[in-house]
Amino acid sequence: MRIPCATYRIQFTPEFTFNEARAIVAYLNELGIDTLYASPIFRARTGSTHGYDVADMNALNPELGGTDGFNLLAEEVRRHEMGWLQDIVPNHMAFDAQNPMLVDVLENGPHSRFFRTFDIDWEHPLGNLRGRVLAPFLGSFYSEALERGEIRLGYDGEGFFAGYFDQRYPLRIESYLEVLTHCHPPLRRRLGSDHPDHIQFMGVLYLLKTLATGPTRDRYEQIKFIKQALGILYQNNEIIRDQLDQTVVEFNGTAGRPESFARLDALLAQQYFRLSYWKVASEELNYRRFFSINDLISLCIEEKEVFEHCHGLVAKLVRQGHLSGLRIDHIDGLYDPPQYLERLAATAPGAYVVVEKILESGEKLPRNWQTSGTTGYDYLNAAAGLFCQTRNERRVTSIYHRFANPGGRCAELGAAKKRLIIQRHMLGDIDNLATLLKGFAGRYRYGSDLTRYALHQALIEVMVEMPVYRTYLTPQRKADEGRPYLRRALRQALRNNPGLANELGFLERVLPLEMSSELPAEERQSWQQFVMRFQQYTGPLMAKGIEDTLLYVYNRLICLNEVGGAPEDFGLAPADFHSFNQSRARHWPHTMNATATHDTKRGEDTRVRIAVISELPQEWERYLRQWNRLNAPLKKRVRRRMVPDKNDEYFLYQTLLGSYPLEKSALENYPSRIRDYAIKAVREAKVHTGWLKPDSGYEDAYLAFIDALFAKDHPFFAEFLPFQEKIAFFGMLNGLAQVLLKNTSPGVPDIYQGCEFWDLSLVDPDNRRPVDYQARHQALSALSKTASKDLPGLLRGLREDWRDGRIKLYLTWRSLQGRKERMELFRDGDYLPLEIKGIGAQSLLAYARRLGDQTALVVVPRLLTELVETGTWPLGEDVWGDTEILLPEGMQGPWRDSLSGRELEGAGSLNAGRLLQDLPLALLFNDGP
Repeated sequence: MRIPCATYRIQFTPEFTFNEARAIVAYLNELGIDTLYASPIFRARTGSTHGYDVADMNALNPELGGTDGFNLLAEEVRRHEMGWLQDIVPNHMAFDAQNPMLVDVLENGPHSRFFRTFDIDWEHPLGNLRGRVLAPFLGSFYSEALERGEIRLGYDGEGFFAGYFDQRYPLRIESYLEVLTHCHPPLRRRLGSDHPDHIQFMGVLYLLKTLATGPTRDRYEQIKFIKQALGILYQNNEIIRDQLDQTVVEFNGTAGRPESFARLDALLAQQYFRLSYWKVASEELNYRRFFSINDLISLCIEEKEVFEHCHGLVAKLVRQGHLSGLRIDHIDGLYDPPQYLERLAATAPGAYVVVEKILESGEKLPRNWQTSGTTGYDYLNAAAGLFCQTRNERRVTSIYHRFANPGGRCAELGAAKKRLIIQRHMLGDIDNLATLLKGFAGRYRYGSDLTRYALHQALIEVMVEMPVYRTYLTPQRKADEGRPYLRRALRQALRNNPGLANELGFLERVLPLEMSSELPAEERQSWQQFVMRFQQYTGPLMAKGIEDTLLYVYNRLICLNEVGGAPEDFGLAPADFHSFNQSRARHWPHTMNATATHDTKRGEDTRVRIAVISELPQEWERYLRQWNRLNAPLKKRVRRRMVPDKNDEYFLYQTLLGSYPLEKSALENYPSRIRDYAIKAVREAKVHTGWLKPDSGYEDAYLAFIDALFAKDHPFFAEFLPFQEKIAFFGMLNGLAQVLLKNTSPGVPDIYQGCEFWDLSLVDPDNRRPVDYQARHQALSALSKTASKDLPGLLRGLREDWRDGRIKLYLTWRSLQGRKERMELFRDGDYLPLEIKGIGAQSLLAYARRLGDQTALVVVPRLLTELVETGTWPLGEDVWGDTEILLPEGMQGPWRDSLSGRELEGAGSLNAGRLLQDLPLALLFNDGP
């Protein structure tokens, strides 16, 4: 297995293709990256900007350069002796006519070779969903869309389809007969029964009547012949083409004449899909989605045949050596994640595998999983917490609640937001779970009197109280680490809802999967199916309720509002950070360390800037009140409320402090970025507006408020900038510390595209803007040359010009080079916390990495606002005084600082002031005799 030294995540788009990526490989290699980490590269829907809407898992995306472009990039990666970590999406695909497997299912239904590929309940209890998959993509009710002529029958020379604007849904092959039979009488009159093309047309009709059943070779050959023959007739015979076109027109009816759509309505009723208003899926549906996104349909990847088919190209690329690692997207959506990872290990032996698993506070990754670890959100939140002043929690909390009045404690709001998501997006999913549960509940004394409605309510309450994304119980793995989480959720649900005691008691018997071995096989299967399904839906609820809603509602300190974060926790003490790293070194030494991803809520430097507020609660409150009074006249009253409300206003000021640009060149488009972000944030919060039903009154008033803030004649920014500059300076120091921590802690450091310069971005799409790689490469080349000639002068210049980001690039480069030169030390070395004493003890954190004779010492600053003034670098003995880093017995110099080039002796302790003279952080090495 090729364990990466450091990864660099790139986001492929139609504008940033394999060709553009090939141009930056040499730069990444010079930076110290040894593994390219790529967003999905398989054929997605046309125009996809992210690649997670995969249409064909066994084809490379032609919009990215296809096979030829991929091969050239792979060759360039190999030439630089780098690896390739590939993001794959085994949970879902695009619900789209560009998806050939789905097209096959819609055309052939139970006769399709892919009938069991997608997670569709073909036996749904609702009659209009039995044997048909819901297609919830209409912008209005079906009858309205039909009678307005928006749903149209179409023929393109390759097959019949139902069209709805730019969407296409292929017709069931057997239903071609309905259209062609209607077309036949006038065609025979016009063409003559003895005409060779008429005879050919009759052959098509006959074949349609005698189609083979089942996913057989005969059936597929017959269908191929039918389509080709009909296409040739349509292309070559003008009369047939005209008559078919006229038939299509007759089926399509005339707007204003409802009766004229009866024929098309009857034809659509024969299909293996049922077109519906998109909102129907919130309450009734029979397929599993990715979260609540209707046009992403989930796979039954747990089926061996489905797994093998969907991983065919991936496995081939691993075998060929093009891919050295795999990143598994949304592992919690899968039916049986541990089983999936076992199969993947057998299919792609030797691949480095990490999973996108969101671990909640205190949760551990199951030790029996065949993976090297997670994609790093757990690390991200631990590192961010280190820069929060925990002793100010009560003060900051009080400021927030008195100013914004969020409506409750964080936990209460979280539960409320989960319920909101269920009511607006997931009632159909919960209803399907309740149906599964009711299906076998009546066979047991404890469930015989429980109604489907009451079981539905009990399920909601348990899912709302789940403290983690999901559990992983199976009949073979009943001793899952998640069992205590289930018990906790059940207990809390019972406390909240004593009237559901019987229903919750039954769930307490069912969910642990403690089935008697004497149960008939059918009953065991029903029980298991329910529990496995239940586990698949708690993750989407957590993601939508917490990640995509609560994190925009509970705004106490929004640097803590991150994927996998716990907004109710206020930072992390150094001892806890050390404990976290020690555990990773022991159990998951090759997991990933991320500080920014394509999915994070804000950029890595935006986040640690906002953390500075935790050090300055008095100043924060003073400025907050001052800005609120100053900007009150800018607010507008909309339906008896002032816009923005004070919670959104509180969120906005933190956002401005965190993301305000460092350079004037970035100010031009900053207001428009804030406008876009503000609307996304309030829609995600779902308090005054939302994606389903935007409130233009609130949104327009909020945008007007933002525009007024940025108006040149308004004094807000004159009052804002002094505090912002203070936050920016100390946030910069936090950002540097965060880089060195990530690159030296146990795990594999991951750099998100462009973050080697300052990352003051916001949530997507803001964090997916194009990256100027030429500027970064030129800066790195200049740094490298100057460092070899005049390192002290370079460091002075970097400190003076810290706003341009080169100091972060320098630190990234030097720390990655040090890591690359000592890969085994950082890959497998012990992690040793170091004690700090003296006046600046709370403002430093230090640890050692040790393997054999090699030792690395890492020293980083934190919580500096009480140590130095704004603009004063925390350097030298005047600042650090008697502060010392204590070294354990046997750990001694000589040391060489990889960042400053200084050489030091030292045993027993290192004086911080003598160590930190050029930079406020250090990376010391002793490579032994």
